Amino acid sequence: MSSDRRQFLKIIAAGAAGAALPAQVQGSVRPDEPDAAPAQTALPRWRGFNLQYLFTAGRYSDPVEDDFRWIRDLGFDFIRLPMSYRIWTEGDDVYKIKEAPFENIDRVVEWGQKYKIHTSLNFHRGPGYCINRGEIEPFNLWKDKEALDAFCFHWDIFAKRYRGISSSSVSFDLINEPQSASDEYERVVRAATGTIRAADPKRMVIIDGLKTGNEPVPEVIDLGVGQSCRGYIPAGISHYRASWVDNKSTFPDPVWPDTQGTTHRWDRQRLEEHYGKWAKLAKKGIGVHCGEAGAYNKTPHKVVLAWLRDILEILTGHGIGLALWNFRGPFGIIDSGRKDAAYEDFHGHKLDRRLLDLLQEFA
Repeated sequence: MSSDRRQFLKIIAAGAAGAALPAQVQGSVRPDEPDAAPAQTALPRWRGFNLQYLFTAGRYSDPVEDDFRWIRDLGFDFIRLPMSYRIWTEGDDVYKIKEAPFENIDRVVEWGQKYKIHTSLNFHRGPGYCINRGEIEPFNLWKDKEALDAFCFHWDIFAKRYRGISSSSVSFDLINEPQSASDEYERVVRAATGTIRAADPKRMVIIDGLKTGNEPVPEVIDLGVGQSCRGYIPAGISHYRASWVDNKSTFPDPVWPDTQGTTHRWDRQRLEEHYGKWAKLAKKGIGVHCGEAGAYNKTPHKVVLAWLRDILEILTGHGIGLALWNFRGPFGIIDSGRKDAAYEDFHGHKLDRRLLDLLQEFA
């Protein structure tokens, strides 16, 4: 790390030390709390976006400071940074680390501090697992000791690099959208959390729910880690004509609510039942946040707005914040490429005002 970058990390660590959140994000529920009180109080109700600079090795790009300035100016306070470990490793050697990509991660952390935006660092691809093309991994995170050892090795690097920076500014989201048996996931969560806390006991750790972020993980309540759900239910709305999900273009034209459905019917009531599981987890004192949400740009805009309003109303009622998958891009508010949205100019970009207004309504 350059001397300037080291100095920056020391400065912001010193300035933030007094504001640190505890590593365990368990809260306490008072017995006299009214039933109407929000279930989730252990985490801030963060609102914001995912930024895809380090999402995949093939589309790696430098961070853009304007994104942070605009996110703040529009009234949001959270970014999630999904990352691929292959960006900072050399070839197939998972233990050979390149420094240059970490300089970009440092910039993300720096700008998050500068603009008072919480930064959640997430492994979208970790050693042994990725929900996208996981078969290219040389081992299996859920079953192979060498994969788990490598996974913990990489989180140890992050824990030591950002040690001392407040958890109010930076959290670690272990692995994106796990698909594994619950006991296998629990083993990984406990090992990685233990590694992080050994290096940095105050670091806030967040885990995605099972079944691609849709099911809470009560088995690790004792760890006090936060848990992250998704705003993609039903996929027929969120991923309509998205090639990586609707790969045969067989999803029916989306409507909301789907009053014609039978076994696959989705409406406000079913959404409330779905997120009720997360509210029950939150009432046990566990922090809950919706780390990804939104709909692909092929879904009719009026459907997106009606469906997302229901999700936002439900989550906000439980005290749970939400981050869209994109800030810029097909799920986002800027340059989304929707053909049925009315755009206005925003610093030379196309801003989806109606989607932005909806998100700001729940500030």
